[in-house]
Amino acid sequence: MIRSTEYSFPGPASKCSASGRELKAGDRYFAALFERAGRFEREDYAESAWTGAPTGAIASWTGRIRNPGLAKTPKIDDDRLFECFDRLANTTEASQRNFRYVAVLLLVRRKKLKLEDSRKNPLGEDVLVLTDSRSGKRCEVIDPKLTEAEAEAVQADVFRVLG
Repeated sequence: MIRSTEYSFPGPASKCSASGRELKAGDRYFAALFERAGRFEREDYAESAWTGAPTGAIASWTGRIRNPGLAKTPKIDDDRLFECFDRLANTTEASQRNFRYVAVLLLVRRKKLKLEDSRKNPLGEDVLVLTDSRSGKRCEVIDPKLTEAEAEAVQADVFRVLG
């Protein structure tokens, strides 16, 4: 297993990994993350070529190819995002756990949290182990296994609340 303290993933590829079809602005794509030879590798797929996460993928997600002329995702203050993340640390409410998980993904993407490891807890749930880039404090977050539609809805909530 990779224990990473610094990593960078490129944005979506311009071509589908399976079909070779060009991915254009507005197209929905699916991405899969692999661990190969001690490194993370990303593969992107056109919606029509996606048959589910490929064997060996350690994560998968979906998105849309951005139109370069459109506004970017709303700006979110990192301190406010951390505040929500910290405030929801001990929640058992499903919607709040989902919100916290999406906040974690945003903080990892912004390199404010570093993904160190993943493991199973005693209940068999997947847990992400992270380190706060500012303080070095370690934290754990349960992966709620959101569906694509749920993840999109929670992300929209995060942007609405904090954006």
